[in-house]
Amino acid sequence: MRFLRDFYQLVLEGSAAYARWDLETSMTILRSKKRMGILFLLLVPILVGGVAIAAGGGTLPDIIGGSKAYMPSFYSNKVFIASIFVGLCAGLITGCIGAGGGFIIAPALMSVGVKGILAVGTDLFHIFAKAIMGSVLHRKLGNISVPLAVTFLVGSLAGATFGGMLNRYLYDLNPVLSDLFITTVYVVMLGFLSFYAMADYFRAKKGLNVSSASSEEGTKGRDEEIPAMGKRLQALNIPPMITFDQGVTKGGRKISALFLVLSGALVGLCAAIMGVGGGFLTFPIFVYGLGVSSMTTVGTDIFQIVFTAGYSSLSQYAFYGFVFYTLAIGMLLGSLVGVQVGSLITRVIPGIMIRGFFALAVFAGFINRFFAMPEKLQSLGYIQISKSAAAMMNTAGSVLFFVAIGGFALWVFYVFFSNLKNLTR
Repeated sequence: MRFLRDFYQLVLEGSAAYARWDLETSMTILRSKKRMGILFLLLVPILVGGVAIAAGGGTLPDIIGGSKAYMPSFYSNKVFIASIFVGLCAGLITGCIGAGGGFIIAPALMSVGVKGILAVGTDLFHIFAKAIMGSVLHRKLGNISVPLAVTFLVGSLAGATFGGMLNRYLYDLNPVLSDLFITTVYVVMLGFLSFYAMADYFRAKKGLNVSSASSEEGTKGRDEEIPAMGKRLQALNIPPMITFDQGVTKGGRKISALFLVLSGALVGLCAAIMGVGGGFLTFPIFVYGLGVSSMTTVGTDIFQIVFTAGYSSLSQYAFYGFVFYTLAIGMLLGSLVGVQVGSLITRVIPGIMIRGFFALAVFAGFINRFFAMPEKLQSLGYIQISKSAAAMMNTAGSVLFFVAIGGFALWVFYVFFSNLKNLTR
């Protein structure tokens, strides 16, 4: 249990590192008239297409891009508006809670009728598009050990390739099986996170532990002492050895490239299967498992997010038609606004409330995917349950999810507008 609690805290710190990157990237985009102009130009074909579809009675040809095509990338006002809302909520979670809100994107998109593989590919493309438009990678290069990062990326890209191939293979077998697989992965991951998030929140309310949002000094101090697992792995001399952290320890530290490649493969695999940047895993693996300092970990995490998301979204999904560009632009628009509003209200709300909202958001995602499983299992003949009962559970999970996330969004905007004068000073 102690190991799982420590792992949860490191996952939380990894999500926080991603949130800081997301906020900085969003600010870079919003402050640039050129970047914002490009973004709005991308909206033109979406708006024109929407008008054309409405004028034509809402029908589309039976080709790729049509509603009956193999790749279900068809436009509808409902889906586009939902994508903006999903991006907005993810941005609010990222900015307000200080943890990556990407874990709600794929479940939310699947709840509004988007195929799981399309939700994954689109989310990865959305992350990559934001990274490219933000162009803030160069500011972090000082915190990156290039040999460490490149070796890690060898494994990450290999893992992403396998994850993308697995998702496409399952989709070719049966789209419902593909959805079930992605849903199961989310149930396991979000179930773990929600359990510890809830426990962490209630312990904090009782005053039994310190804030999970550890101070930078405290985090760094802890990270400089190599955990037991990191010491054991660094003691194994399996060539080639990679030297890193020369600025932290005299002579630096060394670890076998084999462990870096294997760690990268795990991160890339999860990123390609779940449609996330993988940052929430990079932090605990580097700090707890490999014994890398926090400074190097944060820089490498940002580095791998850009390349892993870019490679996965393009080579594993976009080239095969599994990226819904309309959704990606909608999510980008929503998240740019959400992350700014969310980050501002952290000035006027207590930390314990932020922790509670994090637990609520993760638990809502878990409930959403857990309640979606019976319908998929019934459709594949794995369980005996009536179609109406399975559909009712799926609907209940979606309603609970959007009520929780939508309620959170409304509350954030209420706090924002109620304190507008203080927040804009």
